[in-house]
Amino acid sequence: MVTQVLYPPPIIATRHNGDSCPAEILRHLPAALAAEISRRWDNPPPEEIRLRLGAYSCLCHRTKTVPLGAALTPAEMDRIVNSLCGGSMYAHRDTLRRGYLTLRGGIRVGVCGEMREEGGQARDICRVTSLIFRIPRAYAVPTDTVSRLLCATHPGRGVLIYSPPGVGKTTLLRALIVALSSPPYDLRLAVIDTRRELAACGTDTACGAEWLSGYPKGVGIEIATRTLAPALIVCDEIGDEEEAAAICAACNAGVPLLATAHGADVGGLLRRPALRLLHRQGIFGSYVGLSRPAGGALCQRVTRAEDVCGCD
Repeated sequence: MVTQVLYPPPIIATRHNGDSCPAEILRHLPAALAAEISRRWDNPPPEEIRLRLGAYSCLCHRTKTVPLGAALTPAEMDRIVNSLCGGSMYAHRDTLRRGYLTLRGGIRVGVCGEMREEGGQARDICRVTSLIFRIPRAYAVPTDTVSRLLCATHPGRGVLIYSPPGVGKTTLLRALIVALSSPPYDLRLAVIDTRRELAACGTDTACGAEWLSGYPKGVGIEIATRTLAPALIVCDEIGDEEEAAAICAACNAGVPLLATAHGADVGGLLRRPALRLLHRQGIFGSYVGLSRPAGGALCQRVTRAEDVCGCD
C-alpha cells in the first residue's frame, strides 16, 4: 500500500515571454507558414507546433488543436530539417537517431520519419515525416514542496519528480534549479543538461549552478561527482541502467540527486528495472507526482519512499 499526501494545488503565475512564437522557430520555416503561425498564436500560447509531410500541420494547446492551412511538401520539409541542423544532418546524426534536435533556448524538436538500418541497428534517419516543436514554458511555479523535502524532510536523500509526458516536469525542474541555487538555500548545484532543454527561458543565466550541457547523463553525473564537489546533482528524464549505476555511485559518495522520470504513478514507475534498483538502494527519500486537471493548475503529490511496498 502507498501512502500519499496531496498538497493544495498551487497558483501558476502569468506566462513570461509567450505572447508570440519564438523567433528561433520561425526563422527555420517557410515564410507563409511562419506568417500563419504568428497570426494564429494564442494567449495562452500552444504547447506544441506539429509540422507534417503531406498532411495538415497544427498548433496544439492542452485542450484544443488548431489546424494550419497547408501541408508541407517534401522539398519544404527537407529545407526545414537542413536549417534546423545548421546545414549538416551528419553533425546531428546522434540526436536524430534518438528522435530529437535541440534549438537555441532549449526548444526541443521531436523528429519522426524513416530510419535506415545497418547490421540490425538504427543508423540514420533518411526521410523526415513530422517535426514536433515543444514550446518551453516559463511559469512561476511553486518550489517549496520539493525544496523542503530536499533540505528539511530528508536532507542527504534525493527526490524523483514523475508524471506522464507534457504535464510540467521540466518546467518545475527549471524553477527548482534557480530556487535551490539562490538564497536562502544557496546550494552548489551541478546540472546535467543532456538535451540542452533545462537552459530554456534563461535558467542557466539566472542561477549560479555548474552546467554540463550535452553530456550523457551517466558521464555527466560521474564527472560532476569527481570534479565539481556539488551539494546536489540535477538531471532530467532518468531511466536506464547505465544512469542508475552512475547515480548510485554519486549517492554513495554523499551527493543526492534531483531528477525526473516518466510515469503515471509510483507503482508503474518502480516496475522499471533501473528505477526499482534506485529505490532499493534508498537513493530517493520521496517521489513527487505531478498532474494538471482540466483547470490547468499543477498539483504535486508526495509519496514517502518508506511508504512504498512491494518493491523488494
